[in-house]
Amino acid sequence: MSRLLEQVDASVVLSNEERMIVDSVRALCRDRIYPSAAEFDESGEFPWDNVKAINALGLNAMFVPEAYGGAPVSYQCYLMCVREISRACASTGIIWATNFHGMKPLIDFGTPDQHQRFLPKIAAGALGSLAITEPDAGSDATGMKTSFTPDGDSVIVSGAKTFITNGNVADYFLLFGKWSEIEDSKGAITAMLFERDTPGFEVLREEKKLGHSASSTAAIAFNECRVSSANILGEPGQGLKILLSSLNKSRPSVAAHALGIARAAFDDSVAWINERKQSGRRIIEFQGIQFLLADLAAELAQAESWLWHVARMVDAGEEDYGVAASVAKLRASDLAMKVATECVQLHGGYGYIKDYRAERLMRDAKITQIWEGTNQVHRQFIGRSFLDRDSA
Repeated sequence: MSRLLEQVDASVVLSNEERMIVDSVRALCRDRIYPSAAEFDESGEFPWDNVKAINALGLNAMFVPEAYGGAPVSYQCYLMCVREISRACASTGIIWATNFHGMKPLIDFGTPDQHQRFLPKIAAGALGSLAITEPDAGSDATGMKTSFTPDGDSVIVSGAKTFITNGNVADYFLLFGKWSEIEDSKGAITAMLFERDTPGFEVLREEKKLGHSASSTAAIAFNECRVSSANILGEPGQGLKILLSSLNKSRPSVAAHALGIARAAFDDSVAWINERKQSGRRIIEFQGIQFLLADLAAELAQAESWLWHVARMVDAGEEDYGVAASVAKLRASDLAMKVATECVQLHGGYGYIKDYRAERLMRDAKITQIWEGTNQVHRQFIGRSFLDRDSA
């Protein structure tokens, strides 16, 4: 790691215990997750061994309250762990991070009964998922059609979701749909905790993807599934608030995931150009390459510094950080694609073959510009924040 990026990491405010956690995650990544990443990418097999190793460290417990078997840490510590795992294996990184994306709203908005029923299992290693996207409702999540119809003490769930990370392996889903008794399209959005073993739940297919080959992305269906009303998160019609809260916290997580990929690509680039020679000189000795490296390092330092700034806002309990979260996700994912593409270019023909990690990093980087809101949507959201509402 360059001294510049070491200084950025040193600026992250962690307790001694949290630094020990990060060190243990780095050791796990070095010894187990990184060595198997290429094999899992090639086979497309779900990395259960990595998930078990992560659970053995108790990492699911880091965002669960102590009362339910957790050992909570700061958001900064969590994001650092996401980055390190993603740096070693992007597929494993997003599998683990999706637990947070799906289950953090349960912690924030759930009832004591819901906490008691679900959180101890999450802390113990159960897999979670966030189910929002539908075939005709991607960037505009308010266009979802999955329906929640009350029936006595139960709710009948009908509909389908697509592109769901952990969709065919998750134990629990934070599921969004529309309450049938509310006519307003946005006002009808409702959230619930959905258990995988509910009759009528169906995995339609597992997607074959450009990258993240070892993570599961599935299309799933809900065929008149009967769910207890006690699984509704908040009240019917409060789903949009919960959805936006979920995305605001998951977008910096996706940024950390993207920066893990970017860090890996930068590491590989630096190692390669220090060893590879052309015309009797190491590639890094050419001025044009040095300029490129300087630009990439500067952008990495800036993107990571902003991510830690957003994390400190969350840890401080600030609520108005949606735009800042979008900036983090936008910049980190664009940078991941940029650094990964340059990594392939710097490797030349070797970067285009599977013997080197460069081509995998480029494939893995692309989706970070798409999921958790496309970067076009984030640019629109950030741009709209400057509108003068009073003079409209």
